[in-house]
Amino acid sequence: MSENVILKCEKLTKIYGSKDAKVIALNNVSFTVKKGQFVAIVGASGSGKSTLLHLIGGVEKPTDGKVIINETNINELTSDELAIFRRKNIGIIYQFYNLLPILNVKENIILPCQLDSKKVNEEELKELIRILGLEGRITHLPNQLSGGQQQRVAIGRALVNHPALILADEPTGNLDSKSSQEIIELLRISNKKYNQTILLVTHDEKIAKQADRIITIQDGRISSDT
Repeated sequence: MSENVILKCEKLTKIYGSKDAKVIALNNVSFTVKKGQFVAIVGASGSGKSTLLHLIGGVEKPTDGKVIINETNINELTSDELAIFRRKNIGIIYQFYNLLPILNVKENIILPCQLDSKKVNEEELKELIRILGLEGRITHLPNQLSGGQQQRVAIGRALVNHPALILADEPTGNLDSKSSQEIIELLRISNKKYNQTILLVTHDEKIAKQADRIITIQDGRISSDT
């Protein structure tokens, strides 16, 4: 893999069920992503875009094909190795924020560092919290925050370990248009400021157009890559 290529998907196929109940969610999908790219993955509901993100994130295994991140074929890792690899290399932002309700804003953000027994860089954390616009909220619990603020915390948690990849699955799906735009701006800032590589699944055309590259999935295949 070229030193600038951070992700390589080779002939990815995902099949659910068998015989009459067989569903081909992804069919022979191949592409590469370079470090620092902001890529939007779009497609109709059921097209396979979320399945693709789950395979890249190691949440599911492909029926066939490979996912290679930083020259590591993640499908060859044991479940323990994959868990460690994901924690160090992949930040995931979901539509539902998945914050721990008993932890405050700061504790939720630094959770990946603690799971990895990694010392938190307090200066970097302070800067990250400032960029997220959460300075006055660090001791608040998730139920004391708005939806947009909770998603900012989820973004902070995904960024804190400087992962190779940020995978965002419909991160604005539960937000109003103003909050949605703020979240996309935050992702763009992390992309430019930290040279963060981002794959964003969205059904929103306006959001997709703010990415550097748009991959369209249709019936489990790439129909365009622009």
